[in-house]
Amino acid sequence: MNMKVLAIDDSERALKLLTNSIAEAQPSAQIFAFTKPSELLAFAKENSCDIAFLDIQMWGMNGLEVAKELKELNPRINIIFVTAYSKHACEAFELYPSGFILKPVMKEAVEREIENLRHPIDQKKNSLIYAQTFGNFEIYSYGTPMKFSYSKTKELIAYLIDRNGASACINELCAVLWENEEDTENLKAYLRKLISDLYKALREIGAEDILIKQHKNIAIVPDKIVCDIYGFMKGNPACINAYRGQYMNQYSWAEAPKWKLNESK
Repeated sequence: MNMKVLAIDDSERALKLLTNSIAEAQPSAQIFAFTKPSELLAFAKENSCDIAFLDIQMWGMNGLEVAKELKELNPRINIIFVTAYSKHACEAFELYPSGFILKPVMKEAVEREIENLRHPIDQKKNSLIYAQTFGNFEIYSYGTPMKFSYSKTKELIAYLIDRNGASACINELCAVLWENEEDTENLKAYLRKLISDLYKALREIGAEDILIKQHKNIAIVPDKIVCDIYGFMKGNPACINAYRGQYMNQYSWAEAPKWKLNESK
C-alpha cells in the first residue's frame, strides 16, 4: 500500500532509525522526513498524508504542539508519538493519537501501530492494485476502476484472486468462466485473448508482475495485491468488520468460497 508518512525527530541519528524502521515495516510507503517542525508543517499544508510519526521531546516546538497543528490541517491523520520517556503518554493521549512507540523504534513496533490505526487508510486510493471482493467484485488502481477490452477479463482476474496464488490451467478456467458451454478450441482461443487483455491492462499501469504464467497455467501473486479477502484471512480487524456475508456477488462460482467465509467469521 502506497501510504504517505511524515516522520520527525530533531536528532538526525534517531530520525534515521525511525525512517529505516518505517521502510522495513512498509516498503511501499512514501516517507517524508524532517528535523524541523516548521518544515514538516509547511509540507503538510500542501500535501495530504496518512500517518505522522512525531518525536515528543524536541527543542522549540515539541511533538504535542506539532500534532495539534496537524490535526487542524487534517483531522483524520493518524498521529503516532515516538518518545524515550513513557511519562509523556498521559499528556499525549489527550490528543487521541493512533499510537505510541517507545525508543529505540523497531520494525515490529511500527508494524503493530500501522495494523491498528485509529483512522483506517483508504487502501483503494493508495494502492497500485486494490481488489474489492466483498459485495460486487471490482479492481482499482489508485482509486480508479481498471478498464479491460473484454468484460470477461474482469471475471478472469477475479477468479485468479479467489485462487489466492494457486495456479489454474486453461481447461479449469474455461470450465469456470463458461460453466454451461462446451469446451472447444474456439473457447480456448477466446480465453487466450482474455489473458492477453489482462496482461496489457496490467502492463499499462506497471503491474504485470502480479501474474505468473507457466506453460498452460496462470496464477496471481497475492503479496503484490491489496485485497479485502486477503486482509480477512490474515485477521485484519478492518477487513473482518467489512465483511457482511457478500462475496463477489456477480459470479456464481463464488458461492462456495462465500460459505467458507461465513464459517470463519
